[in-house]
Amino acid sequence: MLTTNNAVLLLIDVQGKLARSMADSPALIEKLRALIQGVQHLDLPILWVEQYPQGLGPTVPELSELLGAQAPLTKLSFGCGGEPTILAALSALKRRQVLVCGIETHVCVYQSVVQLLSEGYQVEVVSDAVGSRQGADKAMALAKMARLGAELTSVEMCLFELMGRCDHPQFKRLLPLVK
Repeated sequence: MLTTNNAVLLLIDVQGKLARSMADSPALIEKLRALIQGVQHLDLPILWVEQYPQGLGPTVPELSELLGAQAPLTKLSFGCGGEPTILAALSALKRRQVLVCGIETHVCVYQSVVQLLSEGYQVEVVSDAVGSRQGADKAMALAKMARLGAELTSVEMCLFELMGRCDHPQFKRLLPLVK
C-alpha cells in the first residue's frame, strides 16, 4: 500500500510540442493536473524532470504553474536513473515508493521505471497519467513494466489509497479532482 510518509511523485518530461502530440493530450494533461494537485494536498514531494529542455522546450504551462515554487531537474538520459543528480535527489527524500507519471510511456517512463526497480524502489506507474503518441506503444510499455515488477495504478486509485479513509483531512479537497 502507498503511504504518504513513504511516497514521492516523479513527473517525467511533459514538455512543449511533444506533450501536445500525445494521444488524447488534453485529457492526459488534465489527469496530470489532478494528480499533481492531489499529491500536493497530501504533502508528497514531487520530483519534476525535463528532458533536454533546450530542444524540447519547457514543461507545459498547465503543469509548470502548479510547480512554480520548485525548479525542474534536467536530464539527457532517457531514463531518470541514468542521471546521478536525479538519483541523488530521490535518495535524499528517503522514500521508497515512487509514483511515476509523464511521457512518453514507452521511452522515458519505461526506462526510468526499469532503472528505479533495479535500484530497489517500489514503483507504481499511474496508467492514466502517462502517455505516448500511439496507443499501442503505451499499452506495450505498461504490460512490460508490469511484467518487470512495477505496479499499475490510476490517479483516483492512488489518491484514495494514500488517504486510506473517508475522514482523511484532505478528502473533501481531493474528491473534486477525481470526479
